[in-house]
Amino acid sequence: MAFGRILLEALLTLVHIISDRLLELFLGWYLGPHKRVATPISVDQQVILTKSAVELAHQIRERKLKSYDIVKAYCERIEIVNRELNAVVDGPFTEALQQAQQIDKKLAANEYTEKELEALPFLGVPFTTKDSTAVAGKLHTLGLRARKDVRAQEDAECVRLMKQSGAIIIATSNVPEVNKWIESRNMLIGCTNNPYDLRRSVGGSSGGEGALITACCTGFGLGTDIGGSIRIPAFNCGVFGHKPSSGAINMAGCTFRTGKEKETMVAVGPMTRYASDLRPIMKVLLEPGLSSVLQLDKKVDMKRLRYFYMPNNGMRQCNPINRETERVMYKVRKHFENLSGQEVQLAKVPETQLTSKMWRYWMTQEPANFNQLLGNGVELNPFVELFKKLLGQSDYSMAAIYSLIDGVLPKEKEKMIRAATKKCKQFLHEVLGDDGVLFFHSSPRTAPFHYYPLVKFMDFSYFSLFNVLRLPATQVPMGLDANGMPLGIQVVSNHNNDRLCLAVAEELERTFGGWVAPFPLKK
Repeated sequence: MAFGRILLEALLTLVHIISDRLLELFLGWYLGPHKRVATPISVDQQVILTKSAVELAHQIRERKLKSYDIVKAYCERIEIVNRELNAVVDGPFTEALQQAQQIDKKLAANEYTEKELEALPFLGVPFTTKDSTAVAGKLHTLGLRARKDVRAQEDAECVRLMKQSGAIIIATSNVPEVNKWIESRNMLIGCTNNPYDLRRSVGGSSGGEGALITACCTGFGLGTDIGGSIRIPAFNCGVFGHKPSSGAINMAGCTFRTGKEKETMVAVGPMTRYASDLRPIMKVLLEPGLSSVLQLDKKVDMKRLRYFYMPNNGMRQCNPINRETERVMYKVRKHFENLSGQEVQLAKVPETQLTSKMWRYWMTQEPANFNQLLGNGVELNPFVELFKKLLGQSDYSMAAIYSLIDGVLPKEKEKMIRAATKKCKQFLHEVLGDDGVLFFHSSPRTAPFHYYPLVKFMDFSYFSLFNVLRLPATQVPMGLDANGMPLGIQVVSNHNNDRLCLAVAEELERTFGGWVAPFPLKK
Protein backbone atom coordinates (compact mmCIF):
# COMPACT_ATOMS: atom_id res chain seq x y z
CA MET A 1 0.00 0.00 0.00
CA ALA A 2 2.74 2.43 1.04
CA PHE A 3 4.87 1.45 -1.96
CA GLY A 4 1.91 1.99 -4.30
CA ARG A 5 1.35 5.47 -2.91
CA ILE A 6 5.01 6.38 -3.29
CA LEU A 7 5.00 5.08 -6.88
CA LEU A 8 1.86 7.08 -7.69
CA GLU A 9 3.36 10.27 -6.26
CA ALA A 10 6.56 9.69 -8.23
CA LEU A 11 4.55 9.25 -11.44
CA LEU A 12 2.53 12.41 -10.75
CA THR A 13 5.73 14.36 -10.15
CA LEU A 14 7.13 13.06 -13.43
CA VAL A 15 3.93 14.04 -15.27
CA HIS A 16 4.14 17.57 -13.77
CA ILE A 17 7.78 17.96 -14.78
CA ILE A 18 7.25 16.70 -18.33
CA SER A 19 4.07 18.73 -18.93
CA ASP A 20 5.75 21.84 -17.51
CA ARG A 21 8.75 21.45 -19.82
CA LEU A 22 6.55 20.79 -22.85
CA LEU A 23 4.40 23.85 -22.15
CA GLU A 24 7.52 25.99 -21.69
CA LEU A 25 9.00 24.75 -24.97
CA PHE A 26 5.81 25.16 -27.00
CA LEU A 27 4.76 28.52 -25.58
CA GLY A 28 8.29 29.88 -25.79
CA TRP A 29 8.32 28.99 -29.49
CA TYR A 30 4.78 30.27 -30.09
CA LEU A 31 5.27 33.63 -28.35
CA GLY A 32 8.58 34.41 -30.02
CA PRO A 33 11.92 35.74 -28.76
CA HIS A 34 12.54 37.17 -25.29
CA LYS A 35 12.11 40.92 -24.88
CA ARG A 36 11.98 43.05 -21.75
CA VAL A 37 10.76 46.52 -20.93
CA ALA A 38 12.74 49.55 -22.10
CA THR A 39 15.25 51.35 -19.90
CA PRO A 40 14.37 54.94 -18.77
CA ILE A 41 15.36 57.53 -21.35
CA SER A 42 17.99 59.25 -19.20
CA VAL A 43 20.02 58.86 -16.02
CA ASP A 44 18.20 61.84 -14.50
CA GLN A 45 14.81 60.23 -15.13
CA GLN A 46 16.07 56.89 -13.84
CA VAL A 47 17.22 58.49 -10.57
CA ILE A 48 13.71 59.81 -9.94
CA LEU A 49 11.83 56.72 -11.10
CA THR A 50 13.81 54.26 -8.99
CA LYS A 51 13.47 56.06 -5.64
CA SER A 52 11.24 54.72 -2.89
CA ALA A 53 7.92 56.44 -2.18
CA VAL A 54 9.14 57.46 1.28
CA GLU A 55 12.30 59.00 -0.18
CA LEU A 56 10.32 60.87 -2.83
CA ALA A 57 8.02 62.28 -0.16
CA HIS A 58 11.00 63.36 1.93
CA GLN A 59 12.73 65.08 -0.99
CA ILE A 60 9.52 66.89 -1.97
CA ARG A 61 9.08 68.21 1.60
CA GLU A 62 12.75 69.25 1.71
CA ARG A 63 12.34 71.04 -1.67
CA LYS A 64 15.09 68.88 -3.19
CA LEU A 65 12.68 67.58 -5.85
CA LYS A 66 9.51 69.07 -7.24
CA SER A 67 6.35 66.99 -7.23
CA TYR A 68 5.68 68.21 -10.77
CA ASP A 69 8.98 66.78 -12.05
CA ILE A 70 8.30 63.45 -10.34
CA VAL A 71 4.74 63.13 -11.64
CA LYS A 72 5.86 64.22 -15.11
CA ALA A 73 8.65 61.61 -15.14
CA TYR A 74 6.25 58.80 -14.18
CA CYS A 75 3.60 59.92 -16.69
CA GLU A 76 6.17 60.07 -19.48
CA ARG A 77 7.42 56.63 -18.49
CA ILE A 78 3.86 55.26 -18.73
CA GLU A 79 3.36 56.79 -22.17
CA ILE A 80 6.54 55.12 -23.43
CA VAL A 81 6.39 51.62 -21.94
CA ASN A 82 2.65 50.97 -21.80
CA ARG A 83 2.78 50.18 -25.53
CA GLU A 84 4.79 47.12 -24.50
CA LEU A 85 3.15 46.35 -21.15
CA ASN A 86 -0.53 47.04 -21.92
CA ALA A 87 -1.04 47.66 -18.21
CA VAL A 88 -3.02 50.93 -18.10
CA VAL A 89 -6.81 51.16 -18.31
CA ASP A 90 -7.19 54.90 -17.68
CA GLY A 91 -4.44 57.51 -17.54
CA PRO A 92 -2.01 59.02 -17.12
CA PHE A 93 -4.27 61.77 -15.78
CA THR A 94 -3.45 65.31 -16.90
CA GLU A 95 -4.90 66.77 -13.70
CA ALA A 96 -2.18 64.94 -11.76
CA LEU A 97 0.35 67.42 -13.12
CA GLN A 98 -1.87 70.31 -12.08
CA GLN A 99 -2.18 68.90 -8.56
CA ALA A 100 1.59 68.52 -8.39
CA GLN A 101 2.10 72.14 -9.49
CA GLN A 102 -0.23 73.35 -6.75
CA ILE A 103 1.69 71.36 -4.14
CA ASP A 104 5.03 72.77 -5.32
CA LYS A 105 3.59 76.29 -5.28
CA LYS A 106 2.33 75.95 -1.70
CA LEU A 107 5.62 74.42 -0.53
CA ALA A 108 7.63 77.24 -2.13
CA ALA A 109 5.40 79.78 -0.37
CA ASN A 110 5.70 77.92 2.98
CA GLU A 111 1.92 77.60 3.14
CA TYR A 112 2.03 74.21 4.86
CA THR A 113 2.45 74.15 8.62
CA GLU A 114 4.58 71.44 10.25
CA LYS A 115 1.40 69.87 11.61
CA GLU A 116 -0.14 69.80 8.13
CA LEU A 117 2.98 68.20 6.66
CA GLU A 118 2.91 65.50 9.35
CA ALA A 119 -0.63 64.65 8.24
CA LEU A 120 0.54 64.44 4.59
CA PRO A 121 3.22 61.71 4.64
CA PHE A 122 2.97 61.09 0.88
CA LEU A 123 2.55 64.69 -0.25
CA GLY A 124 3.14 64.94 -4.00
CA VAL A 125 4.00 61.25 -4.52
CA PRO A 126 2.30 59.56 -7.51
CA PHE A 127 0.47 56.25 -7.12
CA THR A 128 -1.79 53.93 -9.10
CA THR A 129 -4.50 51.38 -8.34
CA LYS A 130 -6.26 48.57 -10.15
CA ASP A 131 -9.27 49.33 -12.33
CA SER A 132 -11.64 47.40 -10.04
CA THR A 133 -10.91 49.84 -7.21
CA ALA A 134 -13.03 52.95 -7.73
CA VAL A 135 -11.38 56.29 -8.55
CA ALA A 136 -13.88 59.13 -8.81
CA GLY A 137 -14.54 60.17 -12.42
CA LYS A 138 -12.25 57.51 -13.89
CA LEU A 139 -13.01 54.32 -15.83
CA HIS A 140 -14.25 51.49 -13.63
CA THR A 141 -14.63 48.62 -16.10
CA LEU A 142 -13.54 45.53 -14.11
CA GLY A 143 -12.30 44.25 -17.48
CA LEU A 144 -15.84 43.92 -18.90
CA ARG A 145 -16.92 45.01 -22.36
CA ALA A 146 -20.34 45.82 -20.89
CA ARG A 147 -18.66 48.43 -18.65
CA LYS A 148 -16.25 49.92 -21.18
CA ASP A 149 -17.57 53.47 -20.64
CA VAL A 150 -18.57 53.23 -16.97
CA ARG A 151 -16.90 55.70 -14.59
CA ALA A 152 -16.77 55.57 -10.81
CA GLN A 153 -18.93 58.05 -8.91
CA GLU A 154 -16.63 58.29 -5.88
CA ASP A 155 -13.29 57.08 -4.58
CA ALA A 156 -12.85 53.74 -2.88
CA GLU A 157 -12.00 54.28 0.78
CA CYS A 158 -8.37 53.21 0.28
CA VAL A 159 -7.97 55.68 -2.61
CA ARG A 160 -9.58 58.45 -0.54
CA LEU A 161 -7.16 57.80 2.32
CA MET A 162 -4.11 57.86 0.04
CA LYS A 163 -5.28 61.12 -1.54
CA GLN A 164 -5.86 62.48 1.96
CA SER A 165 -2.23 61.61 2.77
CA GLY A 166 -1.14 63.87 -0.11
CA ALA A 167 -0.51 61.18 -2.75
CA ILE A 168 -1.53 61.85 -6.36
CA ILE A 169 -3.35 59.20 -8.42
CA ILE A 170 -1.92 59.08 -11.96
CA ALA A 171 -3.53 55.98 -13.57
CA THR A 172 -5.58 52.83 -13.10
CA SER A 173 -4.35 49.41 -14.20
CA ASN A 174 -5.53 46.25 -15.90
CA VAL A 175 -7.25 43.27 -14.23
CA PRO A 176 -8.82 39.97 -15.31
CA GLU A 177 -12.63 40.08 -15.55
CA VAL A 178 -13.97 40.98 -12.07
CA ASN A 179 -10.57 40.01 -10.61
CA LYS A 180 -11.08 36.24 -10.70
CA TRP A 181 -8.05 34.84 -12.49
CA ILE A 182 -4.31 34.48 -12.04
CA GLU A 183 -3.40 36.30 -15.25
CA SER A 184 -4.40 39.88 -16.10
CA ARG A 185 -6.23 39.36 -19.36
CA ASN A 186 -9.68 40.40 -20.55
CA MET A 187 -11.56 41.02 -23.79
CA LEU A 188 -11.64 44.80 -23.29
CA ILE A 189 -7.99 45.77 -22.73
CA GLY A 190 -6.23 42.52 -23.60
CA CYS A 191 -3.30 40.90 -21.80
CA THR A 192 -0.75 42.69 -19.62
CA ASN A 193 2.88 41.70 -20.22
CA ASN A 194 5.62 41.04 -17.70
CA PRO A 195 8.40 43.68 -17.79
CA TYR A 196 11.10 41.02 -17.25
CA ASP A 197 9.91 39.03 -20.26
CA LEU A 198 6.99 40.39 -22.28
CA ARG A 199 5.94 36.84 -23.16
CA ARG A 200 5.24 35.96 -19.55
CA SER A 201 2.39 36.48 -17.12
CA VAL A 202 2.21 39.33 -14.61
CA GLY A 203 -0.24 37.30 -12.53
CA GLY A 204 -3.59 38.49 -11.31
CA SER A 205 -5.70 40.05 -10.34
CA SER A 206 -3.53 43.09 -9.49
CA GLY A 207 -1.32 42.29 -12.46
CA GLY A 208 -1.42 45.74 -14.03
CA GLU A 209 -0.16 47.14 -10.74
CA GLY A 210 2.68 44.63 -10.56
CA ALA A 211 3.81 45.54 -14.07
CA LEU A 212 3.62 49.32 -13.52
CA ILE A 213 5.45 49.21 -10.19
CA THR A 214 8.40 47.07 -11.29
CA ALA A 215 8.71 48.95 -14.61
CA CYS A 216 9.01 52.22 -12.62
CA CYS A 217 5.75 53.74 -13.91
CA THR A 218 4.45 54.67 -10.46
CA GLY A 219 5.68 55.44 -6.96
CA PHE A 220 3.61 52.62 -5.47
CA GLY A 221 0.30 50.86 -5.98
CA LEU A 222 -2.77 49.55 -4.19
CA GLY A 223 -4.00 46.01 -4.80
CA THR A 224 -6.69 43.72 -3.47
CA ASP A 225 -6.21 40.07 -2.55
CA ILE A 226 -8.87 37.33 -2.35
CA GLY A 227 -6.79 34.38 -3.55
CA GLY A 228 -3.29 35.80 -3.95
CA SER A 229 -4.28 38.82 -6.06
CA ILE A 230 -1.63 41.09 -4.50
CA ARG A 231 1.03 38.47 -3.89
CA ILE A 232 0.91 36.59 -7.23
CA PRO A 233 1.60 39.75 -9.28
CA ALA A 234 4.15 40.91 -6.69
CA PHE A 235 5.92 37.56 -7.05
CA ASN A 236 5.72 37.43 -10.86
CA CYS A 237 6.90 41.04 -11.14
CA GLY A 238 9.58 40.99 -8.43
CA VAL A 239 8.12 43.56 -6.04
CA PHE A 240 6.81 43.62 -2.47
CA GLY A 241 3.15 43.08 -1.70
CA HIS A 242 1.39 42.82 1.63
CA LYS A 243 -1.96 41.15 2.24
CA PRO A 244 -3.04 42.55 5.61
CA SER A 245 -4.89 40.78 8.40
CA SER A 246 -8.57 40.36 7.67
CA GLY A 247 -10.52 43.51 8.53
CA ALA A 248 -7.48 45.77 8.89
CA ILE A 249 -8.41 48.01 5.94
CA ASN A 250 -11.85 49.13 4.76
CA MET A 251 -12.85 47.49 1.46
CA ALA A 252 -15.51 50.05 0.46
CA GLY A 253 -15.36 50.80 -3.26
CA CYS A 254 -13.22 47.78 -4.18
CA THR A 255 -15.07 45.51 -6.64
CA PHE A 256 -18.42 46.85 -5.37
CA ARG A 257 -17.69 46.05 -1.73
CA THR A 258 -19.46 48.24 0.83
CA GLY A 259 -16.85 47.94 3.57
CA LYS A 260 -19.46 46.46 5.91
CA GLU A 261 -18.86 42.82 4.99
CA LYS A 262 -18.08 40.84 8.13
CA GLU A 263 -16.86 37.53 6.71
CA THR A 264 -14.60 37.85 3.69
CA MET A 265 -11.23 36.61 2.47
CA VAL A 266 -10.48 39.77 0.51
CA ALA A 267 -8.12 42.51 1.70
CA VAL A 268 -6.67 45.77 0.37
CA GLY A 269 -2.92 46.21 0.61
CA PRO A 270 0.16 48.04 -0.69
CA MET A 271 2.46 46.96 -3.52
CA THR A 272 5.91 48.58 -3.66
CA ARG A 273 9.44 48.27 -5.01
CA TYR A 274 10.85 48.72 -1.52
CA ALA A 275 9.97 47.01 1.77
CA SER A 276 10.47 50.31 3.60
CA ASP A 277 7.36 51.72 1.86
CA LEU A 278 4.97 49.03 3.08
CA ARG A 279 4.67 50.11 6.70
CA PRO A 280 4.05 53.85 6.06
CA ILE A 281 1.37 53.05 3.48
CA MET A 282 -0.27 50.57 5.84
CA LYS A 283 -0.40 53.28 8.53
CA VAL A 284 -2.35 55.51 6.15
CA LEU A 285 -4.80 52.76 5.19
CA LEU A 286 -5.54 51.21 8.60
CA GLU A 287 -9.08 51.28 9.94
CA PRO A 288 -9.58 53.87 12.73
CA GLY A 289 -8.96 52.27 16.09
CA LEU A 290 -6.70 49.49 14.77
CA SER A 291 -3.41 51.38 15.10
CA SER A 292 -3.17 50.36 18.75
CA VAL A 293 -3.99 46.75 17.81
CA LEU A 294 -1.51 46.26 14.96
CA GLN A 295 1.19 48.48 16.58
CA LEU A 296 3.03 48.92 13.30
CA ASP A 297 5.61 51.25 14.87
CA LYS A 298 6.50 48.80 17.65
CA LYS A 299 10.13 47.71 17.28
CA VAL A 300 10.62 44.07 16.27
CA ASP A 301 13.71 42.28 17.60
CA MET A 302 14.65 39.77 14.90
CA LYS A 303 16.79 37.75 17.29
CA ARG A 304 13.83 37.12 19.60
CA LEU A 305 11.38 35.91 16.98
CA ARG A 306 10.71 32.21 16.40
CA TYR A 307 10.94 31.03 12.80
CA PHE A 308 9.17 28.21 10.97
CA TYR A 309 8.99 26.94 7.40
CA MET A 310 6.87 24.67 5.20
CA PRO A 311 8.59 22.79 2.35
CA ASN A 312 5.38 22.47 0.24
CA ASN A 313 1.59 22.40 0.54
CA GLY A 314 1.16 18.67 -0.09
CA MET A 315 -1.16 19.20 -3.07
CA ARG A 316 -0.58 16.68 -5.86
CA GLN A 317 -2.28 19.03 -8.33
CA CYS A 318 0.55 21.58 -7.94
CA ASN A 319 3.92 21.52 -9.68
CA PRO A 320 6.78 20.13 -7.57
CA ILE A 321 9.04 22.79 -6.04
CA ASN A 322 11.94 23.39 -8.43
CA ARG A 323 15.58 23.58 -7.36
CA GLU A 324 16.01 27.34 -7.61
CA THR A 325 12.90 27.86 -5.49
CA GLU A 326 14.17 25.34 -2.93
CA ARG A 327 17.46 27.25 -2.86
CA VAL A 328 15.61 30.44 -1.88
CA MET A 329 14.07 28.71 1.13
CA TYR A 330 17.45 27.28 2.10
CA LYS A 331 19.12 30.71 2.01
CA VAL A 332 16.32 32.30 4.04
CA ARG A 333 16.46 29.55 6.67
CA LYS A 334 20.23 29.76 7.00
CA HIS A 335 20.17 33.54 7.34
CA PHE A 336 17.62 33.54 10.15
CA GLU A 337 19.31 30.62 11.89
CA ASN A 338 22.54 32.64 11.94
CA LEU A 339 20.71 35.79 13.00
CA SER A 340 18.67 34.27 15.80
CA GLY A 341 20.98 31.47 16.89
CA GLN A 342 18.10 29.02 16.70
CA GLU A 343 16.80 26.49 14.20
CA VAL A 344 14.13 27.47 11.69
CA GLN A 345 11.67 24.75 12.58
CA LEU A 346 9.63 22.59 10.22
CA ALA A 347 5.92 23.34 10.63
CA LYS A 348 3.77 20.34 9.81
CA VAL A 349 0.63 22.34 9.11
CA PRO A 350 -2.36 19.99 8.83
CA GLU A 351 -4.86 19.80 5.94
CA THR A 352 -2.92 22.01 3.50
CA GLN A 353 -3.39 19.31 0.85
CA LEU A 354 -7.01 20.54 0.81
CA THR A 355 -6.07 24.17 0.12
CA SER A 356 -7.75 24.37 -3.29
CA LYS A 357 -10.92 22.80 -1.92
CA MET A 358 -10.92 25.08 1.10
CA TRP A 359 -10.52 28.18 -1.06
CA ARG A 360 -13.17 27.00 -3.52
CA TYR A 361 -15.62 26.42 -0.67
CA TRP A 362 -14.96 29.74 1.08
CA MET A 363 -15.38 31.59 -2.23
CA THR A 364 -19.00 30.38 -2.22
CA GLN A 365 -19.40 32.07 1.18
CA GLU A 366 -18.33 35.46 -0.13
CA PRO A 367 -21.02 38.16 -0.42
CA ALA A 368 -20.23 38.70 -4.12
CA ASN A 369 -21.81 36.53 -6.85
CA PHE A 370 -19.17 36.00 -9.53
CA ASN A 371 -21.65 35.01 -12.23
CA GLN A 372 -23.68 38.19 -11.77
CA LEU A 373 -20.57 40.35 -11.45
CA LEU A 374 -19.27 38.96 -14.73
CA GLY A 375 -22.62 39.52 -16.40
CA ASN A 376 -22.75 43.08 -15.01
CA GLY A 377 -25.94 42.21 -13.14
CA VAL A 378 -27.20 39.59 -15.61
CA GLU A 379 -27.04 35.84 -14.85
CA LEU A 380 -24.87 34.06 -17.43
CA ASN A 381 -25.17 30.50 -18.72
CA PRO A 382 -21.64 29.02 -18.71
CA PHE A 383 -22.35 26.52 -21.49
CA VAL A 384 -23.89 29.16 -23.74
CA GLU A 385 -20.83 31.33 -23.17
CA LEU A 386 -18.51 28.39 -23.91
CA PHE A 387 -20.34 27.71 -27.18
CA LYS A 388 -20.13 31.40 -28.11
CA LYS A 389 -16.42 31.35 -27.26
CA LEU A 390 -15.83 28.45 -29.61
CA LEU A 391 -17.54 30.48 -32.33
CA GLY A 392 -15.47 33.57 -31.47
CA GLN A 393 -18.57 35.49 -30.33
CA SER A 394 -18.14 35.66 -26.55
CA ASP A 395 -17.44 38.88 -24.64
CA TYR A 396 -15.48 36.91 -22.04
CA SER A 397 -12.05 35.33 -21.83
CA MET A 398 -11.59 31.57 -21.58
CA ALA A 399 -10.46 32.02 -17.98
CA ALA A 400 -13.73 33.75 -17.08
CA ILE A 401 -15.68 30.91 -18.70
CA TYR A 402 -13.64 28.41 -16.64
CA SER A 403 -14.88 30.19 -13.53
CA LEU A 404 -18.47 30.16 -14.78
CA ILE A 405 -18.29 26.42 -15.35
CA ASP A 406 -16.74 25.93 -11.93
CA GLY A 407 -19.85 27.54 -10.46
CA VAL A 408 -22.09 24.69 -11.68
CA LEU A 409 -19.77 21.82 -10.72
CA PRO A 410 -20.48 19.79 -7.56
CA LYS A 411 -19.86 21.80 -4.41
CA GLU A 412 -17.29 20.97 -1.73
CA LYS A 413 -18.34 19.09 1.40
CA GLU A 414 -19.11 21.87 3.86
CA LYS A 415 -18.60 19.97 7.10
CA MET A 416 -15.26 18.53 6.00
CA ILE A 417 -13.95 21.87 4.71
CA ARG A 418 -14.96 23.84 7.79
CA ALA A 419 -13.31 21.23 10.01
CA ALA A 420 -10.12 21.28 7.92
CA THR A 421 -10.00 25.08 7.93
CA LYS A 422 -10.47 25.21 11.69
CA LYS A 423 -7.76 22.59 12.28
CA CYS A 424 -5.27 24.37 10.02
CA LYS A 425 -5.98 27.79 11.50
CA GLN A 426 -5.82 26.56 15.08
CA PHE A 427 -2.48 24.85 14.46
CA LEU A 428 -0.87 28.03 13.11
CA HIS A 429 -2.45 30.16 15.84
CA GLU A 430 -0.90 27.96 18.52
CA VAL A 431 2.48 27.48 16.83
CA LEU A 432 3.11 31.08 15.76
CA GLY A 433 1.69 32.83 18.82
CA ASP A 434 2.65 36.52 19.00
CA ASP A 435 6.32 36.05 18.16
CA GLY A 436 6.36 33.49 15.37
CA VAL A 437 6.89 33.85 11.62
CA LEU A 438 6.31 31.25 8.90
CA PHE A 439 8.28 31.10 5.64
CA PHE A 440 6.32 29.58 2.75
CA HIS A 441 7.14 29.24 -0.93
CA SER A 442 5.43 31.77 -3.16
CA SER A 443 5.05 29.25 -5.96
CA PRO A 444 6.77 26.05 -7.10
CA ARG A 445 8.18 27.94 -10.11
CA THR A 446 8.62 31.47 -11.45
CA ALA A 447 6.23 33.37 -13.73
CA PRO A 448 4.97 31.19 -16.60
CA PHE A 449 4.36 32.13 -20.21
CA HIS A 450 1.02 33.61 -21.24
CA TYR A 451 -1.70 30.93 -21.60
CA TYR A 452 0.17 28.48 -19.33
CA PRO A 453 -2.40 28.98 -16.49
CA LEU A 454 -5.21 27.79 -18.79
CA VAL A 455 -3.57 24.34 -18.61
CA LYS A 456 -1.96 24.36 -15.17
CA PHE A 457 -3.32 26.77 -12.60
CA MET A 458 -3.29 25.07 -9.19
CA ASP A 459 0.02 26.61 -8.10
CA PHE A 460 -1.95 29.66 -6.93
CA SER A 461 -2.93 27.54 -3.92
CA TYR A 462 0.41 28.50 -2.36
CA PHE A 463 -1.05 31.98 -2.02
CA SER A 464 -4.76 31.30 -1.45
CA LEU A 465 -4.13 29.31 1.75
CA PHE A 466 -3.63 32.53 3.70
CA ASN A 467 -6.83 34.05 2.35
CA VAL A 468 -8.67 31.02 3.69
CA LEU A 469 -6.97 31.47 7.07
CA ARG A 470 -7.36 35.31 7.04
CA LEU A 471 -3.71 35.72 8.02
CA PRO A 472 -1.33 38.52 7.02
CA ALA A 473 1.26 37.57 4.39
CA THR A 474 4.03 39.59 2.75
CA GLN A 475 5.46 38.67 -0.65
CA VAL A 476 9.21 39.35 -0.78
CA PRO A 477 11.36 39.37 -3.96
CA MET A 478 14.50 37.21 -3.70
CA GLY A 479 16.53 37.83 -6.85
CA LEU A 480 16.16 36.30 -10.33
CA ASP A 481 16.27 32.73 -11.65
CA ALA A 482 18.32 31.43 -14.57
CA ASN A 483 15.71 32.81 -17.01
CA GLY A 484 15.89 36.28 -15.46
CA MET A 485 12.50 35.95 -13.77
CA PRO A 486 11.84 36.99 -10.15
CA LEU A 487 12.11 34.50 -7.32
CA GLY A 488 10.44 35.14 -3.97
CA ILE A 489 9.11 33.95 -0.66
CA GLN A 490 6.08 34.60 1.54
CA VAL A 491 6.36 35.73 5.16
CA VAL A 492 3.31 34.89 7.30
CA SER A 493 2.34 35.70 10.89
CA ASN A 494 -0.68 35.40 13.16
CA HIS A 495 -3.72 37.65 12.82
CA ASN A 496 -2.94 41.34 13.56
CA ASN A 497 0.79 40.61 13.75
CA ASP A 498 1.41 42.30 10.40
CA ARG A 499 4.36 44.19 11.88
CA LEU A 500 6.31 40.91 12.10
CA CYS A 501 5.81 40.20 8.39
CA LEU A 502 6.84 43.75 7.47
CA ALA A 503 9.91 43.73 9.71
CA VAL A 504 11.10 40.37 8.33
CA ALA A 505 10.51 41.65 4.77
CA GLU A 506 12.79 44.63 5.52
CA GLU A 507 15.45 42.29 6.91
CA LEU A 508 15.26 40.10 3.80
CA GLU A 509 15.57 43.19 1.60
CA ARG A 510 18.68 44.38 3.50
CA THR A 511 20.27 40.95 3.24
CA PHE A 512 19.35 39.77 -0.25
CA GLY A 513 18.80 43.03 -2.15
CA GLY A 514 15.05 43.09 -2.74
CA TRP A 515 13.77 44.47 -6.04
CA VAL A 516 15.92 43.97 -9.14
CA ALA A 517 15.13 46.30 -12.06
CA PRO A 518 13.70 44.53 -15.16
CA PHE A 519 15.88 46.72 -17.36
CA PRO A 520 19.63 47.53 -17.44
CA LEU A 521 20.32 50.48 -15.14
CA LYS A 522 22.11 53.44 -16.73
CA LYS A 523 25.35 54.60 -15.08
